Amino acid sequence: MAVLGFLGRAGALALPGDLKVLENPWVIGITASLYLVEFLADKIPIVDSIWDVVHTFIRVPAASLLAWAATSSVPERWRLVAALLCGGVALSTHGLKSSTRVALNTSPEPVTNWIASLTEDGLTAFLIFLAVKYPLAAAAVAAAVVVLAIVTAAWIVRTLRRFLRSRRTGPGTGELALK
Repeated sequence: MAVLGFLGRAGALALPGDLKVLENPWVIGITASLYLVEFLADKIPIVDSIWDVVHTFIRVPAASLLAWAATSSVPERWRLVAALLCGGVALSTHGLKSSTRVALNTSPEPVTNWIASLTEDGLTAFLIFLAVKYPLAAAAVAAAVVVLAIVTAAWIVRTLRRFLRSRRTGPGTGELALK
């Protein structure tokens, strides 16, 4: 949001509808400060996981509200569709990120967490660039991320079911004993 506000304020991007509010210097300052907190919190494994839990209840409504504001010139039913779609995409991408990070946080060394966090930061910058310069490409990437999130969620559920099934059968029996 800080980048969009800055680009709008600089005249490099025409923000639609009610998103003009992002150009306010206070909004830019606050969102940039929040990003700095996010950047730092993301590097500490336990803090990162807690931060992700809290942000599950922030990112999804924020994405929906941004979509609602961005589509102020279209009929209300389409604004609602846009808000629901953007909230769904935010939920799936946040779920993919946070579940991946929880898995990485089980590693005892901090390097993996830092590499994942810095990779996410780089991907975020790239996606902002795509969204501003090539919106259709950004939409394609967003769709691919949603598909990846669904595939990852299905894999996690299957893995958990297998694990729980092997725990019920007890040691020395079940799938794990055969391996």
